[in-house]
Amino acid sequence: MKPSLIYYVAASLDGYIARPDGRIDWLQPFEDSGEDHGYKRFYANIDGLLMGRATYQALLAMGIDWPYPGKPCIVLTRAEHLPIASSDVRLRHDLPAEAIAELETAGCRRIWLVGGGSLAGTCYAAGLLDELVVNMVPYLLGAGIPMFATGLEHGLTLLDQRHFANGVVQMHYRLQADTDSQEVAA
Repeated sequence: MKPSLIYYVAASLDGYIARPDGRIDWLQPFEDSGEDHGYKRFYANIDGLLMGRATYQALLAMGIDWPYPGKPCIVLTRAEHLPIASSDVRLRHDLPAEAIAELETAGCRRIWLVGGGSLAGTCYAAGLLDELVVNMVPYLLGAGIPMFATGLEHGLTLLDQRHFANGVVQMHYRLQADTDSQEVAA
């Protein structure tokens, strides 16, 4: 059984994961609310991470300790000289399927696609994405980096939904098989 690739993401109500310049400052009031929106439970059930270069560089720019210790992380990048944030991090110039296969070889069964929208779009287009967990934040950005950097048309099956006192609504979906999405599109 192949590992599952799960895109767990926070997005504005209009579908953006960051401002046009990549800043996520608009999320701070929701993070400061004290509610973890199920993150700890989600993270406990993840055993590997797949990340894009821009997300990785944004984490490095924060100047914080590596927030994902003890879990293998592959960063997909063409850049040759990025700092290594942790011994768990591997920089690769691979296709997402190759990175997922490497994580599978390392024993990963549930892989978190940490970001961003470009990598999510690439994984979706390649048929690699299995689940989508969206934390819809009650905020309108008007412009920015979209959740998926490619056009999509795919059926989803709702697995769970939760709402929180601060207005965040979390929806957990499974992507339907291609035959199901074709029926939905017809």
